[in-house]
Amino acid sequence: MLIDSHCHFDVPAFDADREACRQRAREAGVQAMIIPAITRADWPRLRAVATSASGLYPAYGLHPVYLASHRPDDIHALDQWLQREPAVAVGECGLDFFAEGLDEKTQQACFRAQLDLALTHDLPVIIHARRAVDQVTQALRQRPGLRGVVHSFSGSRQQAEKLLDLGFLLGLGGPLTYPRAQRLRALAAWLPAQALLVESDAPDQPGQTHRGQRNEPAWLPEVVQTLATLRNEPPEEIARITRDNAIQLFRLDRLNHIPDDPPLIHQPQTTP
Repeated sequence: MLIDSHCHFDVPAFDADREACRQRAREAGVQAMIIPAITRADWPRLRAVATSASGLYPAYGLHPVYLASHRPDDIHALDQWLQREPAVAVGECGLDFFAEGLDEKTQQACFRAQLDLALTHDLPVIIHARRAVDQVTQALRQRPGLRGVVHSFSGSRQQAEKLLDLGFLLGLGGPLTYPRAQRLRALAAWLPAQALLVESDAPDQPGQTHRGQRNEPAWLPEVVQTLATLRNEPPEEIARITRDNAIQLFRLDRLNHIPDDPPLIHQPQTTP
């Protein structure tokens, strides 16, 4: 019984078979998905997808990679949107110092404004941090009481420790299934259980057995199996821990449409 803590299930890549994809995820044991936004223009579509079936939870924000699509009044619009629309988090927000052509100062302003909105609306944040973990941590440290997850974490153990000290969780997904990801695998084996979330990041970042394909939340059990093997724990325990962590972080227990009859988690025959 899994919760996919990061899945872009609203994007056009799923338009042709979204319902079939959701059914495949349910059959694989994925009972809920957190769906983070990318741009302001996407919010209405995300809302429509999230309300189309149970177990789909929206988060609204402004992704740093799409900086060219954001406008100065988007932060005010996000504030207004969050006042009207139910959400489990602010995001996907963050910093990306890897992609070319993204102004660092503008990114910082947009990110910090979203962190402030999260505090105002008492919501967690879903953070993208690519080659920017230290800068993200600095911004979080300046805002005591903020909670959230750094998704698809790829930083060092020292960087992870600083985020854990702030009470943040770390999301792990498809990259963990690649044997060459030795540093990430060592980190996954060390992380405290209460810091773990699992994610697909679909349609991006498929695991090793689906390399080059559109990622799906139905493949999340492969991440869980890999994590279980690395930590020498039963996959059912990893599923329980990460599910409980997601419920607590996103306060899903306050909502009434978490499916209560998910099938048993599928045990993929994969070797990390």
